[in-house]
Amino acid sequence: MSEVKEAIKAKDNINETTAMAHETTLLNPRFYTTNFKEMDGLNVDSVRADWDELIAEMRSDPNRTHFKKTEDWDKVDFEALEPGLRKELVDFLVSSLTAEFSGCVLYKEMKRRGTNQEICELFGLMSRDEARHAGFINDALREAGIGVNLGFLTRKKNYTYFTPKFIYYATYLSEKIGYARYITIYRHLEKHPDKRFHPIFKWFEKWCNDEFRHGEAFALIMKSDPKFTKGLNVYWIKFFLVAVFATMCIRDRARPAFHKALDVDIDWYDDKVLRITSEISRQVFPIEIDLDHPRWKAGLAKLIKAFNNIEEAKRRGGIFGRLRYFVAATRAFTVFAGLYFIPSKKNSVPDNCRLQPSY
Repeated sequence: MSEVKEAIKAKDNINETTAMAHETTLLNPRFYTTNFKEMDGLNVDSVRADWDELIAEMRSDPNRTHFKKTEDWDKVDFEALEPGLRKELVDFLVSSLTAEFSGCVLYKEMKRRGTNQEICELFGLMSRDEARHAGFINDALREAGIGVNLGFLTRKKNYTYFTPKFIYYATYLSEKIGYARYITIYRHLEKHPDKRFHPIFKWFEKWCNDEFRHGEAFALIMKSDPKFTKGLNVYWIKFFLVAVFATMCIRDRARPAFHKALDVDIDWYDDKVLRITSEISRQVFPIEIDLDHPRWKAGLAKLIKAFNNIEEAKRRGGIFGRLRYFVAATRAFTVFAGLYFIPSKKNSVPDNCRLQPSY
């Protein structure tokens, strides 16, 4: 554990998993705030039919009874897991919990501060879902005696300001890539149930449908006003596509034991998830990343290596560690820029952008 996390634990009297969730780094899930007044001015009349259909579906609350432990919840002995796998499983659960709870906090704040009844209702419904997700993961952690103090996170975690359009791009991709990740793991374990080393994976199918619906909501918000996906904003869309895709791949390489236990080849898994997410994002984005471009995979490999060097430099510390950190960070920025400037593929956005989870 880093010295920073040790200091936080000692100062605030919290456990290791709460300190992990509290830590803010380039790769860790963040808490966000935005211009809620600007979001309050959204007008969804241009997508009225699709909007009303989606809100009705969310009001019906298809997963209202899903996030409860049943007889399908197998008892897990965390201590019996191989140490590397246990560490990476905890990292996966804490990272997932932080991402879910981040959405819960952001959406709840929009509902509290807004006056646009339609937008406030949407964010209230999404906050409800994300609270369930975070709570369910936390129950799994509590079972192992390592639950996260969510109240502490709300009060103490750093908040990053994003303009509303950045919230739409980033959260849309986060919800859709979350769906793709969960459903890919679920389908894999349907075929290989003996590799299911934790019962939480059994809940992924219906769970990821919540993620899909949330992504649909942000797709409709962007579709409601053409300015979000035209002009200079296309360059921002590309930035978030590259950033979200690259971040996922870097994070996954940090969990080799986790993927080995699932019997999942990380290269196959990441490629599958990115292709599903790219296919879905055609519903609203006018461009997509060319995942078959020869510089894409090569660039990702270089970026992963640069981030590994950054972590090594952090662990080394001292003046030489700082120098290595600067060199590795500069290299990471240069490689990311190279990925960004790979020509993107143009996409003709359909008039009706609504999709259903079908993977």
